[in-house]
Amino acid sequence: MKKENKKLAQQQRARERRKQERLRKVKSFLKYFLPALAVVLLVFAIVFDTVRRSGEKSQEETAQSEESASPEDTGLSTDSSLAVQDGDTVNIDYVGTVDGTAFDGGSTDGNGADLVIGSGSYIDDFEEQLIGSHPGDQIRVEVTFPDNYSSEELSGKDAVFDVTVNGIYQ
Repeated sequence: MKKENKKLAQQQRARERRKQERLRKVKSFLKYFLPALAVVLLVFAIVFDTVRRSGEKSQEETAQSEESASPEDTGLSTDSSLAVQDGDTVNIDYVGTVDGTAFDGGSTDGNGADLVIGSGSYIDDFEEQLIGSHPGDQIRVEVTFPDNYSSEELSGKDAVFDVTVNGIYQ
């Protein structure tokens, strides 16, 4: 019986040693794995944030470059040897007056406006008076607002627009 007890005790100690060895291996693995995992997650977060910020900067730079694009970048020619023709798309600035007084909506405020000559999108005779002008020209365009114009205060009135032709799109 003593031999059996001794053998059982040895087996139990062996099981305990194996259990402790497995526990030591798990602790050792976790000791190195968890910090490595934390570093990988931190690097991933930094890279993700950098990519996201660079995407935002890229969008801002694109918007800024579009806003500050030179006429050559947009296809707008300022060559004064070119003449505005029917069908051309031009960029113009204008200030409109009725009886010598500027009116709401009658100015581009220096921001420029694109206009396709012959499209009929401006008051009758406005576009036709630009034909033959050149980039850089300042033209006095005289028109009469139609009687059924959307603004009652302008309906049927004569107006003068001081127009600057900024360029012609090529």
